[in-house]
Amino acid sequence: MKPTFKAIVLFSLLTALLPQASFAEVPQSQAEIKLSFAPLVKKTAPSVVNVYAARIVRARSPFANDPFFEQFFGQSLQNAPSRKQSSLGSGVIVDQSGLIVTNYHVIRDADEIKVALSDGREFESKVMLKDEATDIAVLKITPKGTPFPVLPLGDSDEVEVGDLVLAIGDPFGVGQTVTSGIVSAQARTRVGISDFDFFIQTDAPINPGNSGGALIDMRGELIGINTAIYSQSGGSVGIGFAIPANLVKTVLDAVKRGEQTFEPPYIGASFQNVTADVAEGLGMAQPYGAIITDVTKGSPAEKAGLKIGDVILKAQNVRIDNPDSLGYRLMTTGIGHTLDIEYLRNGETGNTSISLTSVPENEVSRPEKLTGNTPFAGAEVMNLTPMNARRFHVAPDTVGVVINNVDDNSNAAGIFQRGDIIHGLNGKDIKTVDNLKKVLSKGNPRIWQLEFERNGMLVRQFVR
Repeated sequence: MKPTFKAIVLFSLLTALLPQASFAEVPQSQAEIKLSFAPLVKKTAPSVVNVYAARIVRARSPFANDPFFEQFFGQSLQNAPSRKQSSLGSGVIVDQSGLIVTNYHVIRDADEIKVALSDGREFESKVMLKDEATDIAVLKITPKGTPFPVLPLGDSDEVEVGDLVLAIGDPFGVGQTVTSGIVSAQARTRVGISDFDFFIQTDAPINPGNSGGALIDMRGELIGINTAIYSQSGGSVGIGFAIPANLVKTVLDAVKRGEQTFEPPYIGASFQNVTADVAEGLGMAQPYGAIITDVTKGSPAEKAGLKIGDVILKAQNVRIDNPDSLGYRLMTTGIGHTLDIEYLRNGETGNTSISLTSVPENEVSRPEKLTGNTPFAGAEVMNLTPMNARRFHVAPDTVGVVINNVDDNSNAAGIFQRGDIIHGLNGKDIKTVDNLKKVLSKGNPRIWQLEFERNGMLVRQFVR
């Protein structure tokens, strides 16, 4: 069958258009065939290090502190042998002075931390700062001869979904490994990894041991610290999360100022998500922003003129989708700086500036480690104030003393867990750390009566 006139014309048109169409093409030259990430890897990989953390752990008998078994076996239940427990992670050299950024969970409770560079050099490291809320830790190693390879920090706010990225780390301890992917999502929240909720999501494979490693862009700049994956098997399924580099910068600035803790700014207001129903009631076309539910008297928020019911729409001229994104803008702006706010009130938008300050002393709760011959020996406790209630995922008005940490080699280790809220001791209500210490100081009873809350459940326990 001969082609018709229309068919010939249609074929001619398609032939003319094909060179302009966006179709994938086979490499046309030797140079295109050789396109590779290799030059970028050679430039950046030496800045990514292995972090070896070790701690001494004393095994505990499951019958320790049990009155029945202790009357037969006594202290032998407590004197269990100790062993060395080690973990492996990654880190990134970010400053010529030897500063290394890694994850808090990589070095948590470590008694010894060593850093191994890709060129074979090993160093003892010093912890300069560790912050559980953001899951960031900063280590320092001392330069010896050859300068350290440094990975420059990029601007994570410029990262867009679809950007190519490389993840570099030491998965499963097999040695330094590079994987590639794209940015799958920005500002990912409600991940449940840490108190900080504002992650870069990537499909670049990240596996155990990659924690603390580098997520880099095509300019060879650090845009995130790989921190966790979503997986039901333990292996990568293409959903990984990284802490944005702009937050890392803020933590590093605190270290360079000589601070040993990272303190987020205080504005003295509480926020909630703007739901679809709330947005409709406020006349908003879309549900976004952070609605103010409480303003503390005399706080920076009150001084800036903000009121309950105001909806924060923008901060530093960036759209605020939810309270977590507002919290991120607060942390990356930092104490001593000004946060420019756009808000909605009674259907009209307004602008104001908030001077970011430190948390007032009356709202700060410092951890305190308890000692002595009591069930609480080795437990780190703190008052459960509204400022740290979110950290332990409890209601802001919850009253009590919370367990912040427990030493492995301690009386408290076999009884308490981090996040337990102490409500009673020996028949006395416990509301503050001072209250708890006062009850502990009143002698050493044969049987201790404990009352505490764990995961929403009330636990009553008797300990000898």
